[in-house]
Amino acid sequence: MAVKKKTTKRKTTTKKKAAPKRKAAPKKKTTTKKKATKSRAKKPAFGGYAISFAGRKETAEQIFGKKPIAPSEMTKKIWAFVKSKKLSNR
Repeated sequence: MAVKKKTTKRKTTTKKKAAPKRKAAPKKKTTTKKKATKSRAKKPAFGGYAISFAGRKETAEQIFGKKPIAPSEMTKKIWAFVKSKKLSNR
């Protein structure tokens, strides 16, 4: 009589890599909302530039020309116009 070998099943386990330790996030300070002031409504233009086109009779076609142009060229022509007519506060 032959002796039967006892077979056992092996459990296959995969090792998970440990997640890197994270530093605790700094605690956020609670802030109170500030009340809006009236001076905020009369804030000057960004960068200190103020350009006024009030009372001008020139059309966009007179400033830019009749041909299509790129936005960068438009910017150059607008600034050339503003400087030639002294429309800015600088």
